[in-house]
Amino acid sequence: MIQRKQSIYLFIAVIISAGLTFIFSIWTSSQNNTPIFIVDLFSGVSILEKITPVLFYISALLSFVTIFLFKNRQLQFVLGRLNILINLFLLGILIYLSQTLPGESLASEKGIGMIFPIIVILLLVLANKAIKKDEDLVKSVDRLR
Repeated sequence: MIQRKQSIYLFIAVIISAGLTFIFSIWTSSQNNTPIFIVDLFSGVSILEKITPVLFYISALLSFVTIFLFKNRQLQFVLGRLNILINLFLLGILIYLSQTLPGESLASEKGIGMIFPIIVILLLVLANKAIKKDEDLVKSVDRLR
């Protein structure tokens, strides 16, 4: 049952949340023009900077675990919603951090990593929609019995 649509959506969300964060930067520092990646935020000074990579990896882990819960669609649906909330919180943190960067008046460049939570949210919504469709199909078959 891993070949279902929602499993593909969830797997792409895992790749984006965990894998692509090492490749694409969140923003580029305006002082020395170096790209800042998700992993670089572990050495940040504020708690928000330190929690950002943790939230990315929790989101990836939650998506990965959700793939293998195909026998329990209700739990899969709830974990998908929880993952959407985590990514919304992560998006808010990234927007806040990008607006309060030191040297923001020098116009630092935002990277593609800033939109990863939006893409993951869209994938999770599509996965939840497919899970709901499966659940409705099973309920309709159960009614016929």
